[in-house]
Amino acid sequence: MKEKRQSEILRLIAEYDIGTQEELAVYLKEEGFEVTQATVSRDIRELKLSKVSDGGRQKYTAFHQEETVLGDKYSRVLKEGFASMGMAENLLVVKTVSGMAMAVAAALDAMKLREIAGTIAGDDTIMMAIRTREDTEIVMRKIEEIVGYAE
Repeated sequence: MKEKRQSEILRLIAEYDIGTQEELAVYLKEEGFEVTQATVSRDIRELKLSKVSDGGRQKYTAFHQEETVLGDKYSRVLKEGFASMGMAENLLVVKTVSGMAMAVAAALDAMKLREIAGTIAGDDTIMMAIRTREDTEIVMRKIEEIVGYAE
């Protein structure tokens, strides 16, 4: 049932501009799935869905894990969503445009940088745990190259 529901979620977000968990739950119920907000939230997390801006409105999208290079899509999301960054030893904090942190974090994760131990995204802030202080500087340089940013 879970696989069927998650497959339906992927189909729905590809077909419709769905911007909230509540909207997604309504679509799922119309397709015959009885879901709670907690179930929808868990599915979104497990599917690693992100929100991207679509002409001023946010909508869910799925980034494919098999992509091993930072493609045009990820690069564009990173450039459009990035605001600033700062480091504290081996932690890197990236500030984004409001509502874009999850999409930017997905783009950063898609880079598959060995220096990054993990990322956590909120609404407009991403915290990245980096393996060492030196690795943090390397990651910052790589991000700066992509976004054309210099502090």
